[in-house]
Amino acid sequence: MLLNPYFIAEIRLIIANARENAARAVDHQRALMYWYIGQRIFEEEQQGKDRAEYGKYLIRNLAQELEPELGSGFSIRQLERYRQFYRMFPIVSALRTQFSWTHYKLLLPIADEDKRAFYIAEASKNLWTARQLERQINSLLYERLLLSNDKEAVLAVAQGEKLPVIPQEVIKDPMVLEFLGLKREAAYYEKDLEQAMITHLQDFLLELGNGFSFVARQKRIHLEGDDFFIDLVFYNRLLQCFVLFELKTHKLTHEDLGQLQMYVNYYDRKEKLERENSTIGILLCTDKNNAVVKYTLPQDNQSILASQYHLYLPKEEELTKLLKEDMERFGTLGHEN
Repeated sequence: MLLNPYFIAEIRLIIANARENAARAVDHQRALMYWYIGQRIFEEEQQGKDRAEYGKYLIRNLAQELEPELGSGFSIRQLERYRQFYRMFPIVSALRTQFSWTHYKLLLPIADEDKRAFYIAEASKNLWTARQLERQINSLLYERLLLSNDKEAVLAVAQGEKLPVIPQEVIKDPMVLEFLGLKREAAYYEKDLEQAMITHLQDFLLELGNGFSFVARQKRIHLEGDDFFIDLVFYNRLLQCFVLFELKTHKLTHEDLGQLQMYVNYYDRKEKLERENSTIGILLCTDKNNAVVKYTLPQDNQSILASQYHLYLPKEEELTKLLKEDMERFGTLGHEN
């Protein structure tokens, strides 16, 4: 007698969920263990007359006792990290059950409290794995959002205290697309870029940010005998609007902006429901001239954005430099009469 395949699939799902929950529980218990170790080290070292010297002596001698028996997880460096863990997160009930110790190890080096709070909120809200959190930190997600927002707004959106109302609050510039696997030196076509995004759609959605859902690729528009095709169509439930992507493997031109403006106008007039907000168009390009963007589009433009993309994960200093240069260019343009 053959068993119902749906029954077998359900049993397998129960087993997989139980194993996942067990692994998550173990990870959380490990983080709790390190927190309590850090707490006891901190409390003990406070009893020394010369606290700094006593702290070094305490950790060094504790490591000599524990490491031979329990391994490298109890070395001097690790014990110092556990103490730092306790001092950075002094309330045990505030620890996130979905975070593993690896999550916390990634958060510990972040000295800026607002920046750390941002990553905690985003990782918790979006159920980021430790690997996803590492990728977002390394790609300077926080700094990229700060380029067009103030610190309070970025943190408020991340912590769910306010919904984004303008596209700049969720759209990043530049975007980092190293997960596509395209080499920056190699020749590739726009269709290659589009196909890579579809193949790595989950990673692309992570890079796009909160609230995005995929709708269509190469969306056909028929206008009195002429056919046009929008590269990618998404919907953002937070902004409550369609988001259209045009992909360019060259530096942005004013013709590119005009083409995207036509697509946005079409969606606003033919696809958008009355209760929805105006469509947003994003031109994803290898390079852009902010002055061209400014003078091609209306002064009150909120519907068309140009975002530069990188096919590799830049070093922090390199990406910081790029962000600084962009901020300076925006500042110069913003002060023109």
